[in-house]
Amino acid sequence: MASAFVGSIPAVGGARGVRGGVSRRGNVCGVERRSRSKVEMLSVVHEPMTLVEKILAKGAKRPSVKPGENIWVDVDVLMTHDVCGPGTIGVFKREFGFDAKVFDREKIVIIPDHYIFTADERANRNVDILREFCTEQDIKYFYDIKDLSDFKANPDYKGVCHVALAQEGHTRPGEILFGTDSHTCNAGAFGQFATGIGNTDAGFVMGTGKLLVKVPATMRFTFNGEMPDYLLAKDMILQTIGDIGVAGATYRAMEFGGDVMQQLSMEERMTLCNMAIEAGGKNGLIAADDTTFKYLEGKTDKPYEVFHSDENAALYSSKTYDITKLEPVVAKPHSPDNLDLARNCRDIKTDRVYIGSCTGGKTEDFIAAARVLQGQKVSVPTFLVPATQKVYDDVQTVRVNGETLAKIFADAGCIDPTSPSCAACLGGPKDTFARLNEPEVCVSTTNRNFPGRMGSKEGSVFLASPYTAAASAITGYVTDPREVYDFDKTTRHSSEMLREN
Repeated sequence: MASAFVGSIPAVGGARGVRGGVSRRGNVCGVERRSRSKVEMLSVVHEPMTLVEKILAKGAKRPSVKPGENIWVDVDVLMTHDVCGPGTIGVFKREFGFDAKVFDREKIVIIPDHYIFTADERANRNVDILREFCTEQDIKYFYDIKDLSDFKANPDYKGVCHVALAQEGHTRPGEILFGTDSHTCNAGAFGQFATGIGNTDAGFVMGTGKLLVKVPATMRFTFNGEMPDYLLAKDMILQTIGDIGVAGATYRAMEFGGDVMQQLSMEERMTLCNMAIEAGGKNGLIAADDTTFKYLEGKTDKPYEVFHSDENAALYSSKTYDITKLEPVVAKPHSPDNLDLARNCRDIKTDRVYIGSCTGGKTEDFIAAARVLQGQKVSVPTFLVPATQKVYDDVQTVRVNGETLAKIFADAGCIDPTSPSCAACLGGPKDTFARLNEPEVCVSTTNRNFPGRMGSKEGSVFLASPYTAAASAITGYVTDPREVYDFDKTTRHSSEMLREN
């Protein structure tokens, strides 16, 4: 019976999904095999485990695992990009041979996204190295860019890797995804184990499809209540990081749950999991549900398994929030845990506002910003960096109150949306769009605000939600969005609700 739990359950009748690990008490777990024609229930006995432990047990082909154990797991997806890809390729060739083949050409995803739209020769060469390797290895999922003058002339180019992974169907419940980027934990929003690794580990995975990992203990964060209209997922994760500190979850899984999860879209869930690393977390994750399944429709035809934590599984810690008590917050320089209420920072003048990145450059982030900016004028330069080509297209076509996002931003005086990429989130070469080349103050929807993160070491970055960033663009100082926008006091209007296609 135990082997049925840890093995890869084959799809029945071409099933797209497998729901598993739904027990709440005791050691009997129902594993639901979904198909177009029937539903079978299997009773499986196992040790009580958390969500992350179940996923890793499956990957290790073991009936159970415990925190602290070192286990070998099979890797479902390996992602790398232009910054770490060349180094990973170098390790792979050095250790496995210059003529070696990757473990699976369809399980490696390579996405140029960081230093793309620049004249820097070394940055450009990195993309060339990726292209040469993908041609040599016949990599199926390489999202190439050749014409830097017009990103739209590159049909394969996507943009920021973490958002592209989700949009292109590479993020699936129950799987194990490694990426050479610390914000790979973004994909945990889909109920999978996703974490960042270094080039050496990635090179090993590239050759073997396996990796030795230590099972992380689980810290559970439960958010209950009806989410206020003025709050976004960015406020939730900044509050969490501020409460536990940037080392508060070191090498532990941050599992998010509670009533509020059902109120969040997939993009908002990604924002939560994306910044688990800023708390030191090994990964962040949210159990998959109907919202997840709906998002995945049409994006992947691969079967996947869904797990939930057992109610009696051992936790490292548990913290519960009443969402109605939270307010818009910012992380002040120079650390993501330097928390303060946005309304306490009105004395901080900002030189610019930046809306973009894997954390804050998704379609719904721009919808949120447009909601606040509609009918207003910005008083400081406001930079817009869509995460992917799809997000860029959405900015041109999605409407709020009858106006496209692009028109709202243009009428407000924002700088035109630029080519999709990581842009200034990681600083980059000096010609990078919106890079802080002077000691300026920036309110940003990005994820880190360490000295030099967005360019100048003398710059100051305030991390904020799209609502707070847009409000600050209007006033010219760090601003609680309630100061400039009349939010609904009874009902939350999510970006999904505001969206008019």
